[in-house]
Amino acid sequence: MPQNSFVPLAERTRPRSLSEFIGQQHLVGQGKVLEQFIRNGKAHSMIFWGPPGVGKTTLAQIVAHSLSLPFFTLSAIDSGVKEVRNVIEQARKVGHAVLFIDEIHRFNKAQQDSLLGAVEKGIITLIGATTENPSFEVINALLSRCQVYILNPLSEEELKTLTQQAIQADPILSQLELNIKDWNALLQLSGGDARKLLNLLELSIAMLPPNQHDITDKLVLDAAQNKMAFYDKSGEQHYDIISAFIKSIRGSDPNAAVYWLARMIEGGEDVKFIARHLIILASEDIGNANPNALLLATTTFQAVDMIGFPESRIILAQCVIYLATSIKSNSAYSAINQAQALVKKTGDLPVPLHLRNAPTNFMKKLDYGSGYQYTHDFTGNFVKQEYFPDAISGTTLFHPNDNQNEAKIKAYLKQLWQEKYNY
Repeated sequence: MPQNSFVPLAERTRPRSLSEFIGQQHLVGQGKVLEQFIRNGKAHSMIFWGPPGVGKTTLAQIVAHSLSLPFFTLSAIDSGVKEVRNVIEQARKVGHAVLFIDEIHRFNKAQQDSLLGAVEKGIITLIGATTENPSFEVINALLSRCQVYILNPLSEEELKTLTQQAIQADPILSQLELNIKDWNALLQLSGGDARKLLNLLELSIAMLPPNQHDITDKLVLDAAQNKMAFYDKSGEQHYDIISAFIKSIRGSDPNAAVYWLARMIEGGEDVKFIARHLIILASEDIGNANPNALLLATTTFQAVDMIGFPESRIILAQCVIYLATSIKSNSAYSAINQAQALVKKTGDLPVPLHLRNAPTNFMKKLDYGSGYQYTHDFTGNFVKQEYFPDAISGTTLFHPNDNQNEAKIKAYLKQLWQEKYNY
């Protein structure tokens, strides 16, 4: 077969006008908002929110091309305030330009703030693309200056149409008499992502034996398996890699943990997604064996949210190594699991009278709060009294693990409650 271009098929056949664009008819169809906007030659800042591979970047390029405006593009993964200011200065020199920022939700507050003046003064028309809810990830001041457009996942029919259109438009593939005999593997493995589908198709074509033209499910599956590992934020591997990451930290292997961290960073994972899982792990898998783990994980989340990529990779690595090398315990996790199971089993048991709140005289007459003993009135700030509903009195839910910190907790609890609980 002819030698393929080094430019991926998805890029070679990217639509240049709305007439070539597939999908998002609620925005680009005749008389719809973006179609009118382009037809009238009016520019306003906007944010495209939708899953990967549904046309966010393509629409941004079509807008700029249709309005005959200079087009600048930045990726929030590897751009900062300096790069934003450079583009704004270039736009100022030419009078006006479109600035497209991919993954705009990755910009921290300072980076987003750097856009405000240029957007407000009309130096740039900002088009941001995000897979995350912009109301959570984009600052209000910037959000108020942009119109948010929601892009929907592409249907199977739209993906098929897009694929056939790409084959016909490409000077290389249009000569091969290709026949897509099976669609299941292409559609399922791409997960509705048109870019991924076209890349997978191109890989499959490269594996066709001489004089063969049929694209089958088997061929596509073989191509996918032979492909070098990639990271897909919305697909199965997204969950496989975060699973391997968490299990490596839980298993006290800092080397593997940092490797999986690097896989996520290189794949463009959301820094806050990683940091949130570290907070959960610090409590679920370390807990009171090392309470500082939760403090560090929480501080890490705050720090990376302020800093953003690329510098936050260092902060994440520090936290990952600390958590991986920390003593482990799942006692808090097990305790709440057992407690919830007990609640589901025993139902809505009444609160003992002496533990009830008694804000009114009527409640006091009903003995609400009567007999409660205030802990701090007693020696050692402790007094034995019942805190469970009678029906489940004496149930042991918290079982400290065998580590230095929790051994102290266990000894303390045994001293206080040895006649009641199993310590």
